[in-house]
Amino acid sequence: MVKGNHMISNGHFHKYWQRHIRTWFNQPARKFRRRQNRIKKAKSVFPRPAKGPIRPIVHCPSQRYNTKIRAGRGFTLAELKGAGLSKNFAQTVGIAVDPRRQNKSVESRQENVQRLKEYRSKLILFPVHRNKKPRKGEATPDECKMAKQLKRSVMPIRNARPKVTLEPITEEQKKFSAYQALHQARLTARFFGVRAKKAREAAENESNQPGGGGDKKGKK
Repeated sequence: MVKGNHMISNGHFHKYWQRHIRTWFNQPARKFRRRQNRIKKAKSVFPRPAKGPIRPIVHCPSQRYNTKIRAGRGFTLAELKGAGLSKNFAQTVGIAVDPRRQNKSVESRQENVQRLKEYRSKLILFPVHRNKKPRKGEATPDECKMAKQLKRSVMPIRNARPKVTLEPITEEQKKFSAYQALHQARLTARFFGVRAKKAREAAENESNQPGGGGDKKGKK
C-alpha cells in the first residue's frame, strides 16, 4: 500500500520476458547419467564400499548445534593409534584420515576408537597376492567369495531421538509454581553468603556464652 504522499508504484516489467528466463529440460537425462556414473564407480571400487570410506563421529560447531553429531572429514592420528592402526595402513582399508584434526575430549576419542575397532572386526581384508598363501589378518578365498559390496554409507551415523513418555498429571505437579521456584532459588543464591555469616556468628556467640559449648554437670 502507498503510505503518505508518495507516487503510486508502477511495475516496469520486461515485454520480452522469454529472453530473461532459463529452463532446464535436461533433468531426466542428468538423473539417468548420475545413476550410470554411480554404477560405474561402484564397479571400479569393488569390493570396497560404494559410498566411500568410514568417517568419524564429530559434533556440530557452535553452542546451538553441538548436541547433534555428524560424519567428520577423517580420523585423527591419536584415534588410529588407540585402535592399533597406522596412517598408511588405514588409508588402504577404507578409513578416512585427517592429520590436522585434534581431539578435544577423551569421550569423543574413545567413541571413535571403538568405532574403528568395530569396523576392523567386520572388515574382510582381501590378500595382496591372490596366488600366494594369505598373510596374518587377510581373508581366506572362501571368505573373499562371501564378501558383498556395501552400497550405503559405512556404519551410518544417526542422532538419537528423544523418547516421550505420557503420564497423568499429579496434584503435586498442579500445585507447583515455576515462578515461585525460580524466585526462591534466586533469593537463596543472592543471600547465601549473608545467611552463612549470620549462622557462623550465632554459633560463635553461643559457644562464648557461660555454660555453653561444654557438658553441663548437675548438682547432687
